[in-house]
Amino acid sequence: MARTLSFLASSFLALLGALALVVASPAGARQIVEASEPSDISVTMYRDPDRGADEAMDGDWPEGFAMISEVRTVTLPQGQSTIRFEGVAEGMVAVTAIVTGLAGGTIEKNRNADLLSPAALLDGTLGNRVRITRTNPATGISASQSAIVRTRADGGLVLQTGDGFEAVRCSGLPEKLTFDKVPAGLSARPVFSIDTRDDTGGTYQVTLTYLAWGFDWEAHYVATLDRSGAKGAVGLRLLSWLTLLNDNGQSFNDANLMAVAGTLNVESDFQSLSDPPQARPMRLTCYPLGSTGDGTPIRQMIPSPPPPPAPPMYASDTIVVTGSRVQRKMMESPLALAAIGMQAGEEQLGDLKLYRVPERVSVSAKGLKQVAFLNKDKVRGEFFYRTGCAPFDYFDDELEPAELMFFTKNDDEHGLGVAMPMGGFTLFEPSSAGDLLVNEQTIRDYAKGQEIELTLAQSTNVFAECSATTRGDPDTGKWHNMKAKISNANSEPVRLRLVLGAAGQWETRRTPAKVRIKDGAQIMEVRVPAGKTREFSWQIRAPGA
Repeated sequence: MARTLSFLASSFLALLGALALVVASPAGARQIVEASEPSDISVTMYRDPDRGADEAMDGDWPEGFAMISEVRTVTLPQGQSTIRFEGVAEGMVAVTAIVTGLAGGTIEKNRNADLLSPAALLDGTLGNRVRITRTNPATGISASQSAIVRTRADGGLVLQTGDGFEAVRCSGLPEKLTFDKVPAGLSARPVFSIDTRDDTGGTYQVTLTYLAWGFDWEAHYVATLDRSGAKGAVGLRLLSWLTLLNDNGQSFNDANLMAVAGTLNVESDFQSLSDPPQARPMRLTCYPLGSTGDGTPIRQMIPSPPPPPAPPMYASDTIVVTGSRVQRKMMESPLALAAIGMQAGEEQLGDLKLYRVPERVSVSAKGLKQVAFLNKDKVRGEFFYRTGCAPFDYFDDELEPAELMFFTKNDDEHGLGVAMPMGGFTLFEPSSAGDLLVNEQTIRDYAKGQEIELTLAQSTNVFAECSATTRGDPDTGKWHNMKAKISNANSEPVRLRLVLGAAGQWETRRTPAKVRIKDGAQIMEVRVPAGKTREFSWQIRAPGA
């Protein structure tokens, strides 16, 4: 009986010991594991969804985003551990992060709020020993002593030394603090961490995928006229570039780079969700020198170390293109692609378009990257002219310059046949003095198969007027007479489009040409012979009269 009671007592004590071990092993005792640097990285950039076709990319405050995927290696111990991914983008949206490849999955995700800085270094050393070194300005001799940090960095810094308590940077002497080590959890680069559990332990190759704010991209088209043929036919040489912007402080080296064109329905505010970590400066306050009536306290600050200078985005006469420097005149020539040897390819992504750079490139921190993606040396189109008709104005025979327009179709027959994302468009025309700038504008997205119409300039050879010849309000329901007078000083016939009004705005009759609807407007196209002036008339009235 006694032996039984002794056995039960020892078992009970063992159980209590096991429970004590469980209680004494908090979640914070997880082992910290550092993930390796990325062995493979992909960056897929999306444009600012709220930026219109006529708005340029904001290089100082980009509001697009990117999907970043990193492959890293981790070696986990048996049991629970915390994996730290150092060097993620500072604009990381942590709630979107997914880590795959772990046997135990993810228990908890965290985004470190502090970067290594004077304030964070000091706060992490609170209650621990540092060394303070002061230099005598008269002798130049430095003396060091051990001290204990007794306050945080959000006010006056107080140290305890063998001489007692004192405020740092209030003596007027040159002095510095030396720390034996960086406190655990602090890093000079942004850190994302997860908690996981592995029953056996082992080495794994994991993939971290997340969205990050502070990116954008746009296209730019450089076209050179190569006029040929008659009746307004014209040819173009077209070279296009993708300009990709990374406003984050992190570079992505040897990355698979992609850009997605199209408008996404984005409901989240990535800027507010990203919550980038802060490198807090240390601001120290000292008591006033002299009497209290001499003024306010003197503020002294230990500034954060200056960041390394960002790489230059543009030089005066060169531009960085996929890691190479290409002369600007070469950039504007289709021959540039032959020298670069790299061109982004187009792929389908649902109703969107994806442009994939065929070679790995580095996306620099606070920098731009330019990649050629379209090279067409035989784009065929046609010039035509356009003027608006004003039914509320009375015809006075005063001709005004018509708009010179360029028309083509985005198909193989016209030398295109690829999706054209919105961006800038610059047109040059050859001359005896070299290529001269003709037009610069922005264009919207054009899908394959769509008609492309661009306004180039006011014509110096074609003039027109289109107004009512019947006085009064055309909205009364009565038929009103309209007249167009067009003068063509070109050496070839021209096609001129009369814009009659919005679709459904007027009923028409006795028109010299068929009235059709295009881009939400009623239009009628007429032709005027070379060196001639022609007049056309018709009638309009409000519908339903």
